[in-house]
Amino acid sequence: MLWDVEIRPAAGRRDAEAERAAELARGLGLPIAPTASARSFLIEGDLTREQIERDAVPLLADPVVETARVTACDATRPGDDPAGSVLNVLYLPGVTDNVARSAKGALERLNVPATNVASVRKYWVPTDGANGEAAAALDRLCRRVLANDSIEHVLRGPLRLDTLALGKPYQFQRVTVPLRTMDDDALMRLSKEGQLSLSLAEMRTVRDHFAKLDRDPTDCELESVAQTWSEHCSHKTLAGPIQYAGPEGNVEFRNMLKETIFAATVAIRKQLGADDWCRSVFADNAGVVHFEGEGDAEQCVCIKVETHNHPSAIEPYGGANTGLGGVIRDPLGTGLGAKPLCSTDVFCFASPDTPADTLPPGVLHPATVMAGVVAGVRDYGNRMGIPTVNGAVCFDDRYLGNPLVFCGNVALIPADKVEKKVSPGDRIVALGGATGRDGIHGATFSSVDLHEESESVSGGAVQIGDAVTEKMVADVLLAARDRGLYSAVTDCGAGGFSSAVGEMGEETGAEVHLDRAPLKYPGLSPMEIWISEAQERMVFAVPPGNVDEFVALAQSEGVGVADLGEFTGTGRLVLKYEGNLVADVAMEFLHDGRPHVVRQATYAPAPVEPLALPDKSDWTAELLAILAAPNVASKEFIVRQYDQEVQAHSVIKPLVGEAEDGPGDAAVIRPLPGSQRGLAVGCGINPRLGDLDTARMAESALDEAVRNVVAVGADPSRIAVLDNFCWGNTERPETLGSLVRSAIALKDYAVALGTPFVSGKDSLYNEFAYTDADGQRSTVAIPPTLLVTAMGQVPDSGRAVTMDLKEAGNPLYLVGETKDELGGSHLGLVLSQTGGAPPTVAPETAPTVFVAVHKAIAEGCVRACHDLSEGGLAAAAAEMAFAGGLGAELSVDHVPDDGESLSDAAALFSESNTRFLMEVAADQAAAFERHLADVPHARLGAVTGGDRLVIRGADGPLIEAALIDLKAAWQSTFAGY
Repeated sequence: MLWDVEIRPAAGRRDAEAERAAELARGLGLPIAPTASARSFLIEGDLTREQIERDAVPLLADPVVETARVTACDATRPGDDPAGSVLNVLYLPGVTDNVARSAKGALERLNVPATNVASVRKYWVPTDGANGEAAAALDRLCRRVLANDSIEHVLRGPLRLDTLALGKPYQFQRVTVPLRTMDDDALMRLSKEGQLSLSLAEMRTVRDHFAKLDRDPTDCELESVAQTWSEHCSHKTLAGPIQYAGPEGNVEFRNMLKETIFAATVAIRKQLGADDWCRSVFADNAGVVHFEGEGDAEQCVCIKVETHNHPSAIEPYGGANTGLGGVIRDPLGTGLGAKPLCSTDVFCFASPDTPADTLPPGVLHPATVMAGVVAGVRDYGNRMGIPTVNGAVCFDDRYLGNPLVFCGNVALIPADKVEKKVSPGDRIVALGGATGRDGIHGATFSSVDLHEESESVSGGAVQIGDAVTEKMVADVLLAARDRGLYSAVTDCGAGGFSSAVGEMGEETGAEVHLDRAPLKYPGLSPMEIWISEAQERMVFAVPPGNVDEFVALAQSEGVGVADLGEFTGTGRLVLKYEGNLVADVAMEFLHDGRPHVVRQATYAPAPVEPLALPDKSDWTAELLAILAAPNVASKEFIVRQYDQEVQAHSVIKPLVGEAEDGPGDAAVIRPLPGSQRGLAVGCGINPRLGDLDTARMAESALDEAVRNVVAVGADPSRIAVLDNFCWGNTERPETLGSLVRSAIALKDYAVALGTPFVSGKDSLYNEFAYTDADGQRSTVAIPPTLLVTAMGQVPDSGRAVTMDLKEAGNPLYLVGETKDELGGSHLGLVLSQTGGAPPTVAPETAPTVFVAVHKAIAEGCVRACHDLSEGGLAAAAAEMAFAGGLGAELSVDHVPDDGESLSDAAALFSESNTRFLMEVAADQAAAFERHLADVPHARLGAVTGGDRLVIRGADGPLIEAALIDLKAAWQSTFAGY
């Protein structure tokens, strides 16, 4: 029997969901909208109405604010609603339904024998008949407002279903792919239609390899090759040979990443010698560095940042949800497992005010994308009990079809758990969630451009996360680690078991019995089991003698576990299903057989055009406009959704100040009880500069990340950084050239600063193609986007400082050199002008500035410190003042410069790098001056007890504004979100 438990708001209560959907429908200009909504549970089992009403209804509905109705959901169900007026939104078959899963578990604990449960959202929509206009509006309402076609479908009218059962038992058949008979056209058609995302040279290589074996590949073998060779997993573009021609001259790289990013780390570690504090870099799922202690007491920390862009464009909630879940599993799968401490997120969206009627086909509205992405990250982190402590949001209309979603995680690991080793004879044990069809082709999907049909073609590449299951997996993993039950672990990320087992068994070989994998529902083929990216799964190498204890531990915590096979010494990947051989391929071919294509790269920076500034003496309006600009404005509406208190180690949170609503530079956490040593986490990103010169963008991103963590107290000699490149289609030489130039610049500046890269990730092909109303094919490529994340160590977190002003009478100092660098600035943005030179860096002097600032903070001289970034000096001063609730008076007459005469506009709004505005304790000014003796600095003014910010020039005030107006401008942009 199938029962429908329909739950509505009680009489007199707001129907918030209907109101939300109606508001969104109005925003899209739709003539129809929901008038009522309900949430519903479909419960299947040998159950009577009395059982459902007695046991299920009190569990699922709150009698104080809700009413519940129980109806039999079968062919005899009465049509008690007007035809077509009720719309039922259900997950597509196979999509993870966490709400239903939790409800089923709760019913089982109440001894209610439910065999299946599904969650439903219902909406009642008045309709005016079946005319074409009304039908089109209803269809658009379903697609754009009520459901996401990638994971949900809409059934109209009262539900009449017989069962919720999915799938039927799989009948084995060995599937081979006739590659040997395919010409080039057929090979590329298979690559595209099969979502293999392999080039012609790669398809030919696979065909020729199996031709030499005198056979065709099985579907499992072909999919294993596609996953292993995918851009997402092998980084074949950036880690391959490139011939580059740019301002630096002609350079030939055999492995571009190794010769730039990794080379910087090698050079820095060589300089450090015996003082090298890196423990594992670019060798595992996350980078690992020393944190505190020695010998058996040594503790390390690790960090990883990933992207989940393409899935988030298709299904924002699920894409971001699993993006954070996936990056949390990276530290869990580093070494023998690290305990997650905190997470980060950085988002890049198109304007949420984009008119709905301008959206290309197949593109979700940016407001929908933003809301879904934020909710996805929020729910996963909060439910796992991991604080989200740092991030940023960038807006640019070129992110319309391709939002960027960066998620990061920092974790703690004992030094004796950093190394892992797989040995022949170890058992292959899977831990965590069951396997379904969700996420199939996720790795290859991430290696292609998006287009208007991606939603239907690649919807299976989207997964839905389950944070509660991942928390249980983490608990079991850490307990098993401390018992010494396994010798290696990794996560099932892109490619699922294929990538996890394939990578772990690269040096040994592996034999996997796919029929032993726990499934969400019957009917999966061996290939689907092998490459599914169903979430919350880890793979372990467990010595045979420990398997029983490992399995017992997992079962005691209610976590799924299965012994899938053995790591062998054969050097081959062997897959079986019910004793039948479905794959037998050499690990050497999987990992080293990919053909190396020499790619061409060229780059020429944009010429510097003059910036035509208005002739004026009052710049207050421009400051207010900058504070309200989307990239600068308060992101409190996002930050407040995240838990920053859980685990009780947050020292500095994202919002600081008198009312805890000012923009902090970086977060600080204190990981170890009883120790004051802290970790600072910050980031740098400025895609606007990439339009001028990607080298300047890269240097500025690195500088910003470093100065953000230095501003709160991090030691410059203990800062590790990560790179995340997100670019367009790098098959174009100019696009690839812009990336190569940024990598070269990153290498040189990182070596100068002594900041080793410990990990990184790239995401290419971030473009969206569509056919416009005129039938023309158009492509929207994201701007070159580089995120640099910094993890700095704070010797004494008790002396960490925030950016808000603290006390009237304290002097204010500008540290660092200001140049006439308004190219890509927010002043140019609010004036709707382009031109000007982009910010540069000074590799010879920047390290000295960072060291001097750190010494002053560590010695207790500094009460507040804020880095100068978007909006320059004026914006930094405004933010410090309204965050602290204290006025300030400054003069730009003594701004440290490079000897060139600065205009008032440049002094106020230049976004030159390596600069700080610092409030110094009045009785520590002399000591502060001594610490800063060797770097450019000047006293510009002081904190006042008033309620205004005044910045003067030679002829009088250039900016004068009340704090309340400055703060209002900063908070106004997203006040309604």
